[in-house]
Amino acid sequence: MSLIITDECINCDVCEPECPNEAISQGEEIYVIDPTKCTECIGHYDEPQCQQVCPVDCIPHDPNFKESEEQLMEKYLVLTGQL
Repeated sequence: MSLIITDECINCDVCEPECPNEAISQGEEIYVIDPTKCTECIGHYDEPQCQQVCPVDCIPHDPNFKESEEQLMEKYLVLTGQL
């Protein structure tokens, strides 16, 4: 699954620089995650870094983008030019 940032986001700016895929950007009101770039940090880290640094716990899995670990790894390989 991709991750999503909920309305509880306080725009603290800590998640964006932590994303190795540059999937997080400032939206109109809160930060947003591009599901085509989010690999939940698979290929980079053991855990999603944005979730680790978020002070308000507003980054759950996005139920609209269900992906297996294998699919996330394939996305990582495509994004990094290894596939």
